[in-house]
Amino acid sequence: MELPLGYGEKTATNTVCKLKKALYGLKQSPRAWFGRFTKVMMSLGFKQSQGDHTLFIKHSKSRGVTVVLVYVDDIIVTGDDEEEQKLLSQHLAKNFEIKTLGKLKYFLGIEVAHSKKGIFISQQKYITDLLKETGKTACKPVNTPIDPNLKLGNAKEDTAVDKEMYQRLVGRLIYLSHTRPDVAFAVSLVSQFMHQPKEIHLQAALRIVQYLKGTPGRGILFERNGNANLEAYTDADYAGSIVDRRSTTGYCTFLGGNLVTWRSKKQNVVARSSAEAEFRAMAQGICELLWLKIILEDLRIKSDNPMRLYCDNKSAISIAHNPVQHDRTKHIEVDRHFIKETLDSGLICTLYVPSQDNLSDILTKGLKSNYFESIVSKGKIPIHQLEGEC
Repeated sequence: MELPLGYGEKTATNTVCKLKKALYGLKQSPRAWFGRFTKVMMSLGFKQSQGDHTLFIKHSKSRGVTVVLVYVDDIIVTGDDEEEQKLLSQHLAKNFEIKTLGKLKYFLGIEVAHSKKGIFISQQKYITDLLKETGKTACKPVNTPIDPNLKLGNAKEDTAVDKEMYQRLVGRLIYLSHTRPDVAFAVSLVSQFMHQPKEIHLQAALRIVQYLKGTPGRGILFERNGNANLEAYTDADYAGSIVDRRSTTGYCTFLGGNLVTWRSKKQNVVARSSAEAEFRAMAQGICELLWLKIILEDLRIKSDNPMRLYCDNKSAISIAHNPVQHDRTKHIEVDRHFIKETLDSGLICTLYVPSQDNLSDILTKGLKSNYFESIVSKGKIPIHQLEGEC
């Protein structure tokens, strides 16, 4: 704290400052706290990642690497330099009040289990709490998070539901999708109607909860291997929205065969063809690969192999490789040049994959149960019994 202007040495000694508002809880508090934390980390020799500003990395000349990831005041410390980690704890204790919780088991609602196979993350307790909150503890499970025949619109004539209740439910589902890519598309769909939810939207959101009732222990398994190759699957559902006919982009990326990031989001503009919709999805997938490459370079993990981008649309792939500017590609000129530039540099190579083998298909549309389960297993989203092995 600093004294206000006008209060100096001439002020009477019996004068005090009355605190009207604490920093904690203000909008400025996260920035002030993170700014101070960053200065402390920099003074200890850590470098802030340019790909993710909450990631701090320190490479020792002989011992190895230490990595710090911070979310507000929750911190994860990892790496192969145990001595540096001990020194870091000592230095942080001098500057802040800290509590060391030992080996990572639980972080922001995410459960972490370690085994010989690798690291398994899930949100089983979070799902159990969600079922209790929604009164669906004894509900009948369903095989898929969304009916493949359902097309959600504004449904203006339908009965309105409690907006705050709906927003809270969908908000909790959004956070859950951090470890559950199998519900990402369904959650993305119901989140488009937060401003004026109707009964049909609430039933679609509750169906996701019913699906979670039957699969509470699903999560992501990061297997141990020395492979650092990056690859991505992209897909688009052309004009899938019945509200504004915008397409849905879906992509998922793999590092060494492990699923690391995914996204399902409606595109910003209306696509004029399926090839254009797929092309925009390719551009988003490439951006994600380039971002992951920056993170890996900060960690000094390099791979000489080009990053692979899988797409199930041959027209989009041919447009990406064709340097000739056609009339039908003028409206996607920026994306076309961006993709062509990455291809020419050798960073990316595009490969065709049949639609039935495109893992990102689960992020763009509702699927039938058999097809849905086949993609879930291919995408290394292990079913709940794997949790017992970890």
